[in-house]
Amino acid sequence: MNVYEIVVIGSGPAGWTAGIYGVRAGLGVLVIEGDQPGGQLTITTKVDNYPGFPDGVNGAELMEKMKKQAVNLGVEVKRGVVKGIGLETSFLVKLNSREKIEARSVIVATGARARWLEIPGEKELMGKGVSGCATCDGMFFKDGEVAVIGGGNSAVEEALFLAKFAKKVYVVHRRDELRANKTEQKRLFDNSKIEMVWNSKVKEFLGKENLEGLRLMDKEGEKILKVEGAFVAIGRDPATEFLKGVVELMESGHVKTGFLETETMTSVEGIFAAGDCVDKTFRQAIVAAGAGCKAGMEVEKWLTNRGE
Repeated sequence: MNVYEIVVIGSGPAGWTAGIYGVRAGLGVLVIEGDQPGGQLTITTKVDNYPGFPDGVNGAELMEKMKKQAVNLGVEVKRGVVKGIGLETSFLVKLNSREKIEARSVIVATGARARWLEIPGEKELMGKGVSGCATCDGMFFKDGEVAVIGGGNSAVEEALFLAKFAKKVYVVHRRDELRANKTEQKRLFDNSKIEMVWNSKVKEFLGKENLEGLRLMDKEGEKILKVEGAFVAIGRDPATEFLKGVVELMESGHVKTGFLETETMTSVEGIFAAGDCVDKTFRQAIVAAGAGCKAGMEVEKWLTNRGE
């Protein structure tokens, strides 16, 4: 069995950056791509807040460039989904294909998945008006009319952010009160650009080439809300199910890090984590890439101190 100094689980900005830093330190690195190679950015049509791209860049293209850079430097890549990690003398990374890969260290960079409504038109209009990230895509709707779907803190934060650019922001919530904290609610209600759409459930995203509106259902029946953009803000789940019982997780499912005076080591020495599977605040590609850099450097230092 081939033994890698580093196995990186996940192929988003954190994963590829960790791989790049690991291989540049002279270590053998394998990146396991997961069930969505490239992560959440692959469903973002345009990224204009990642440094180095003055005209913006397609999200899938950005991730392909990161992968190509990593591979050109010597990172190995394997398709597959990790189902568990065995805590032997070294680590055994177990794939869904029943294959096992031995590693001296592991960097978990599995990211987080936005929760989606899974209704007609959502998948087809993803990146064409339907989004799960206001800070990623809000600028594309400057002076337009948009909707945020949800009722928690995330939905309120997204609406307040969008109100900086959009002419009108509708917050569509299936209940008659929000779940967000009272301070954020007051900010929302005080903003003249934001209008609540209470007791309404989104049944369909409408449009062919681009989003044209939402089909809503309320107590009085169906109605159409015309908007150019719709932001689904019903929560995000870190992709950490396979780590339960392996490393310490937060109540939210995010990985706890910062052990042994590091920023990225988990509760198990030798397993590190970076990106949106750790970060529940910023959720940005540039932040994930920076965390991947830290993980790659801290792994190299940890291996060196162990004489490996």
